[in-house]
Amino acid sequence: MTIKPLGDRVVIKMLETEETTKSGIVLPGSAKEKPQMAEIVAVGPGGMVDGKEIKMEVAVGDKVITSKYAGTEVKLDGQEYTILRQSDILAKVG
Repeated sequence: MTIKPLGDRVVIKMLETEETTKSGIVLPGSAKEKPQMAEIVAVGPGGMVDGKEIKMEVAVGDKVITSKYAGTEVKLDGQEYTILRQSDILAKVG
């Protein structure tokens, strides 16, 4: 099953990274704050959204930083994704 976002929305998959403290303790992803780094999985078509022309500036595979609590989390085929508006993406990482 695939997700096809509408309008100016994108589907992202959060990137989990382990973090090691200064004393050498490894913190798994579940013990930290929600990550803000993600990879784009699908991109909507853009176009006219709320009376404004929206050009999509991201593409599938881009690594991005998102607003901390943006979007709607969904689970599909055992994977967790977040659907959010392009305006909730703060920056591309590259």
